Amino acid sequence: MGEAKAQDGIGKLVTDHKPFWKTTPLTELSVEQWESLCDGCARCCLVKLEDEDTGENHYTDIACHLLDQGTCQCKDYANRSTRVPTCVAVTVESLPKIAHWMPPTCAYRLLFDGEDLRWWHPLVSGDKNSVHLAGISVKGRIISENDIAEEDQQDRIVDWPHWDVLDPKEGDDTGD
Repeated sequence: MGEAKAQDGIGKLVTDHKPFWKTTPLTELSVEQWESLCDGCARCCLVKLEDEDTGENHYTDIACHLLDQGTCQCKDYANRSTRVPTCVAVTVESLPKIAHWMPPTCAYRLLFDGEDLRWWHPLVSGDKNSVHLAGISVKGRIISENDIAEEDQQDRIVDWPHWDVLDPKEGDDTGD
C-alpha cells in the first residue's frame, strides 16, 4: 500500500505514512523491526536487586560485565543469555512477564503499555546518539559488575533509571 502524498501551503511534500510501531502490533513485527525498538540506553543491563521483604526491584548503577560502557551495547549480544544466565531476552513471549521491571522509558514497555516512543528514541529522532544526548542512557553513570564486590551492591542503588526526560518543548525532567 502506498502512502498518500499532498503538498502543504508552501509546497513541501506531506505524507500521512505512520511509522511501523504505530501501525503494527508487537506480535506482528519483523525481527528487524523488533530489534530496532531497542533505543540502546542499556538500562536493562543494570544489576537489579530484589527486596526480600517486599519483592520490589531496585536498580543499581552496576552494569553487566558484557556491557561496553562506551557504546552501551552488549559485547556478545548473540551469546549473552548463555554467558550470563540471568540475562533476560526481551521477546514478544517474555514481554508480558517482564514489562513491569523494565525501565519506564523502554520502547518495548511503552508500546506494551499502549504509549508512544519518546522524542529522543532513535527511530523518532533519526539520530542513534539522541538517547545519549538526552541523558537517558547509562553512558558515563555506571561501573562494571567486575569492579564491585557482591556484598557492596546494595550501596549502589540509584533512582535515575526510573527517570524520564520530556520533550524540551513540553517541560523539564519528570524524575524526582
